[in-house]
Amino acid sequence: MSEQDLTKQNFAELPIGKNEDVEFSEELADEDDKKAMQRAAEADARAQSREQL
Repeated sequence: MSEQDLTKQNFAELPIGKNEDVEFSEELADEDDKKAMQRAAEADARAQSREQL
């Protein structure tokens, strides 16, 4: 998608990606997966704290 296409996109109509149902296997997770999960949890916490302001 080009930058021009992005400016035409109405992002307000996109669904919010919170509490998505994602299949995850702890046995198959590597260190990068675990770090990504931690970063995602921290980002969710920051987003929630900003919503409460």
